[in-house]
Amino acid sequence: MHKNLIELNHPLLLHKLGYLRDKTTYSNEFRNLVTEVSKLLAYEAMRDWKDMDAVRVETPIAPTKVDRIINPPVAVAILRAGNGMLDGVLSMIPIASAGFIGIYRDKFIQNTVEYYFKLPADVKGREILLCDPLIATADTMIAAIDRLKSYHVGPIKVLSILTSEHALKRLEHFHPDVKVFALNVEKEMTENGYLVPGLGDAGDRLYQTK
Repeated sequence: MHKNLIELNHPLLLHKLGYLRDKTTYSNEFRNLVTEVSKLLAYEAMRDWKDMDAVRVETPIAPTKVDRIINPPVAVAILRAGNGMLDGVLSMIPIASAGFIGIYRDKFIQNTVEYYFKLPADVKGREILLCDPLIATADTMIAAIDRLKSYHVGPIKVLSILTSEHALKRLEHFHPDVKVFALNVEKEMTENGYLVPGLGDAGDRLYQTK
């Protein structure tokens, strides 16, 4: 049991995950499914949101007070596959702002390389929803969290479709305060870092680049 994992094993999500795993699922269907799953991941990640304000409105029948989210989170995509999740998260939380981190693991230097980093100016203290559909070794995820924390952001929640046992152990070691929301935990990885059974390379399947 991983104390920082929130596993969403809802039948509807597992149904969609089955189509994401299927190699015959076309790219446009794959993108739509990732968007749908991302909406529900965002929904769960916001379940414990406390920063609300009461606003007075007029219904068609009578005046009343309603709750409104204030100081909304920042949805941050790890390029490029994380972009596939961003539309779903922002459609569920339209008042959220967005950021982007371009980072990858270079097998020759055995380290992560950052090539792009852009966050909203007011990110300090804001909750982060960090999006990457697959977490295998967790190298890029750990590096991304390190960078975000250097900007003194608020709590960080990771939204992912699949993660590995290995990744969860490393995240709990390096960033025990970060919660991970995912549909399933994969027990195995290939020597090239692909999750087994996984769903292949999410970026390639989203954008038909292979």
